[in-house]
Amino acid sequence: MKILVLGATGRVGSHIVSLALRDGHHVTALVRSPSKIETIDKNLHISHGNVLNQEDLELVMSEVDIVISALNTDGTNTLTESMLLILETMKKANVKRIITVGTAGILQSRLTSHLLRYQSSESKRKSTYAAEEHHKVFEMLRHSDVDWTIVCPTYLPDGEYTGIYRIERNYLPEGGTKISVADTAEFTYQQIRNTEYLKSRVGIAY
Repeated sequence: MKILVLGATGRVGSHIVSLALRDGHHVTALVRSPSKIETIDKNLHISHGNVLNQEDLELVMSEVDIVISALNTDGTNTLTESMLLILETMKKANVKRIITVGTAGILQSRLTSHLLRYQSSESKRKSTYAAEEHHKVFEMLRHSDVDWTIVCPTYLPDGEYTGIYRIERNYLPEGGTKISVADTAEFTYQQIRNTEYLKSRVGIAY
């Protein structure tokens, strides 16, 4: 399979790249700083570019089966601005599947069912900026014609891979307070062959 990984130099993205290469997939990583990727593998193509540049996206999207985005908000609107371009470029290239890493804040609230967690008293975070950006991405995907899945982890310590965690469609598993980067990456990567959570948000926690 030919996989485009966006956010490949980040904590979750770098794990996803390693998992895909381990299984023999062809991986393209579009990155602003190629020097941050130390992995050398015949199946890894590192493309120097920016997700905010449509020409860069078109170049790497031309022969791709699936897109995995582990981009974060980095305090700007990069997440939402890039998703507009990603979806447009996917349509041009006839790429139908995208898996993104979001945040538990955009899952439904158990306390106030018509709100998302970040909009309700269920969330303890003082700043809602990141959740608002991920919410906009969720709406873009929801109104698109691609087959999307948003993996929504709660607090993300580095931690070790355990393979033992709970998942729930559209909600954070009850009592969930954290999930490691490694387990989040592994579940996200699994979705390349899983159709159970198409057009769904998935909460993940221990």
